[in-house]
Amino acid sequence: MPEISAAILAGGRALRFGGADKASLVVGGSRIIERQLAALSTVTHDICIVSNDPGRYAALGVRVIPDQIRDAGPLGGIHAALVDTVHDAVIVIACDLPFVPPALLEALVKTFESAGEVDAVVPRSARGLEPLCALYSARCAELARQRIERGDLAVQGLLEEVNYAELQTEVLAACGGETVFLNINTPHDHQRARGEVELNEKPYKDRITE
Repeated sequence: MPEISAAILAGGRALRFGGADKASLVVGGSRIIERQLAALSTVTHDICIVSNDPGRYAALGVRVIPDQIRDAGPLGGIHAALVDTVHDAVIVIACDLPFVPPALLEALVKTFESAGEVDAVVPRSARGLEPLCALYSARCAELARQRIERGDLAVQGLLEEVNYAELQTEVLAACGGETVFLNINTPHDHQRARGEVELNEKPYKDRITE
């Protein structure tokens, strides 16, 4: 296993989903957070969940850590993960991404190990950089804290202050393409995700006879 950690950010309020626990939504017969834990376990044994409600995830047998700085959004979650890590780098995943595959996680790690002195590795999809499915050096913790204290909570802003490497579209194509970043913000998104699973898992012989 590479010497990295991983963190699932599960502290959002999910306002567009009526306050639902998005991490516990079922996609393909498993909760999203269970799918993510299975994928992350292929690259690291040190996984935590960032949440201010530890009881919600107690049954998973994974460390749950709170935000060090409250009400700072995803940047606060990243900061908490970076402060907590025992390794030099942390893979960070938002809890509403059900399709992040081991191949993408492995690509993040390999790029970090081969790119030299970079502070982060961030995929670039058709919609732009994907900072909530990325790898960050522990060195970014102090910059994240400073931005939070200034009230600059945009995660994209953190990237403007660090030296990062990008995962390009050809790498993403080999890891599953744009579906990797299908995130669930609304009930419509949830329905779409379930449709993706039904399509991909439907036997090939059934599809070609339709």
